Amino acid sequence: MGARDRMELDNVAFIGRTYEEYMDMFDLGENERAFLDGPVLDCPAGPSSFAAEACAKGFNKVKACDMIYGLPADELEATGNRDLALISGKLTETAHLFRWDYYGDFSRHMQYRAAALYRFIADYRAEAGGGRYVHARLPRLPFSDGSFALVLSSHLLFLYGDRLTPGFHAESLREMARVSSGEVRVYPLLGLDARPYPHMDEVLGLLRRDGIIAEIRPTPFEFFKGATRMLALRTGGLKGEVRRDLSHLF
Repeated sequence: MGARDRMELDNVAFIGRTYEEYMDMFDLGENERAFLDGPVLDCPAGPSSFAAEACAKGFNKVKACDMIYGLPADELEATGNRDLALISGKLTETAHLFRWDYYGDFSRHMQYRAAALYRFIADYRAEAGGGRYVHARLPRLPFSDGSFALVLSSHLLFLYGDRLTPGFHAESLREMARVSSGEVRVYPLLGLDARPYPHMDEVLGLLRRDGIIAEIRPTPFEFFKGATRMLALRTGGLKGEVRRDLSHLF
């Protein structure tokens, strides 16, 4: 596979998405907006502005978590700006891997990326110590069983499948299912080479063995060519005692 057949990133990029993009990529149409009235977790959120924008719209039970939270806002902003510049160059090199219909062109796509970062940073500063942004590192989360009606996970797990093991994926998805009383939704299901994650059957088999219902659904959002599906997880109504009995898996 040549260098132009995949986006080469040495580390996980600190890049965020907007509320508008989340609503589309996770297919949260009008008939599912009730999810936003219950507690919602963005995990890991990076510099996405979903939590900030959702709360500004009156959905006040949205939290975001990330392993880098807790650092000063200025440091996060510098990291975000550095990675925006990095991604800009990488997108130019691999533009053929993407569909540009949603954004219109490269310039407008980068405007979305910058808008997400700056909205996040402004809210992160304003919310310092307020509990909206929680330091956490998968595959363990500092939340009780069933804390959230909806857990959203954007652009980490399968995107970086070349460096995250199937075991890590399974543990992280179990943990997100543990803290959800409703659904977990994960997008995208492709890697940085725009190809389907090769160990999906293995990971879903492990989850189903533990009583987690896994379903792959279509989504109207597509940026990576072929990234038109998301993973949805439910616990199948497991009782709290059973959920806690799975703790040895984390």
